[in-house]
Amino acid sequence: MATSGTYVTEVPLKGTAEKHYKIWRNENHLFPDVVGHHIQGVTVHDGEWDSHGSIKIWNYTLDGKEEVFKERREMDDENKTTKVIGLEGHIMEQFKVCEFDYKFIPKSEDDCVCKITMIWEKHNDESPEPSSYMKFVKSMVVDLEDHILKA
Repeated sequence: MATSGTYVTEVPLKGTAEKHYKIWRNENHLFPDVVGHHIQGVTVHDGEWDSHGSIKIWNYTLDGKEEVFKERREMDDENKTTKVIGLEGHIMEQFKVCEFDYKFIPKSEDDCVCKITMIWEKHNDESPEPSSYMKFVKSMVVDLEDHILKA
């Protein structure tokens, strides 16, 4: 049986949960301009930018290497949660399961927390744990904060 696991972290953010959730839910097309050092491109493969079940293809740089990630997106507006389900790409060569949940939780009128949950299962035990991917998405959440505060 291959190893599986869950990583969870909370990132305190300035700005409302609504504004942070909006960019993750509706405005992925802005990522290459806003966090281009992380994301070089994102395209819709199936569905619309902001539709539940849409499939997107991301071009990004992780640890100096260009990678691709194809994902299906699910949204829960009531709980301000976006679920990203890995379908294909570099990370999926090592993992059978790779999901990221971004939940934006209001803390005050102008502050929130992004709770990031990563669920993963390796194809085999030789693959490294995906801690670099968790670090990557956490860094992206933090780096989007400046854009959200200016919006």
